[in-house]
Amino acid sequence: MDLTIEKDAAAPAASPIKISLKNVYKIFGERPETALEQLKSGRSKPEILADTGCSVGVNDASFDIMAGEIFVIMGLSGSGKSTLLRLLNRLIEPTAGAIEIDGVDVTQISSRELIDLRRRDISMVFQSFALLPNRNVLQNAAFGLEVAGIGESERKEKALNALRAVGLEGYAESHPDQLSGGMKQRVGLARALASEPTILLMDEAFSALDPLIRTEMQDELVRLQGEHSRTVVFVSHDLDEAMRIGDRICIVENGNVVQIGTPDDIVLNPANDYVRSFFRNVDVSRVFKAGDIARQTQVTLIERQGVSAAATLERMKSYDREYAIILGRDRTFHGIVSRTSLVDNIRNKVIDPYRNAFLTDVEPILASEPLSDVLGRVASSSSPVPVVDERNRYVGSITKSALLETLDRTT
Repeated sequence: MDLTIEKDAAAPAASPIKISLKNVYKIFGERPETALEQLKSGRSKPEILADTGCSVGVNDASFDIMAGEIFVIMGLSGSGKSTLLRLLNRLIEPTAGAIEIDGVDVTQISSRELIDLRRRDISMVFQSFALLPNRNVLQNAAFGLEVAGIGESERKEKALNALRAVGLEGYAESHPDQLSGGMKQRVGLARALASEPTILLMDEAFSALDPLIRTEMQDELVRLQGEHSRTVVFVSHDLDEAMRIGDRICIVENGNVVQIGTPDDIVLNPANDYVRSFFRNVDVSRVFKAGDIARQTQVTLIERQGVSAAATLERMKSYDREYAIILGRDRTFHGIVSRTSLVDNIRNKVIDPYRNAFLTDVEPILASEPLSDVLGRVASSSSPVPVVDERNRYVGSITKSALLETLDRTT
């Protein structure tokens, strides 16, 4: 076990809740109240459809979306993912439940208040570019502001800022037919950003693009998020996309929220076979970072004046460890010693046997390195490989067995 490392006393403060769904239902059809009663009594979706002609779109959804995160909703076609998204700004009205934005239940506000909320705080990007062919790029980017009644000079300034953010300022006077598909989607994104929303809703926004441009747009979204953190709710049916951009992923099936978690949480601990089927062939070496699988199971010793090779060796023997991680008082990584190197130095009466027992062929790995980049180093190392943060503080170690266990759990 680790004898010296303690958790940081102060964990970073959690982000505030931006959107909260509480027991939200959506039932399509002419008898939603009857269908809702049957659903709450335990009848299945097919039974309700056969009896009432109503389709259950969302069934008792309750979860929070944090401010500043990219929250991806994914599922198979017809699972209810787009319905969930459109409930957030009431493009679809919920049958029951509460949807709170910044603590205000938007299901209870007036039509005028809803319009103000959409203009002020929420923008939406669809799969279709929906650009007006008779307007140039700048006019398309400013269109939402124009509808909202913003003055010409102000909307031009905001639209130019949005185009600059997506790298299209130089195309302001071009028309849609002069742009590539990726550029058109950037204009659509700029139009959504022009109103400076705190919430960005994206419904399969990149699915119509070819794979290369799609990847570029994913990178663009992540870049923009780094420059100006918004709450992004992104619907996708593409696993690679969800894993690439999502801070958390929400898996839905037949209108039910099945599991919510970080990509690595869901990969390693799928809630059921439906979730497992999504992630069965995921290359986890490209999902995880070294810090994600580093474990604090090695003996760690604080380096100080007077420490001896014999005392270090006894400590390792008492915990049945072949290696020990040597740290400074500030938890910085100093090196690694082995029982073999210590014993050899003691037997050979080497000067300063403790200091000369440090293994010279073991270099630490940064916690932020992708696992795919360190597989070879771990596989070829005879000792656990230490993992450190950007300040060289010890995070843990990766052993061959821990690596194999991580890779095996997703096959």
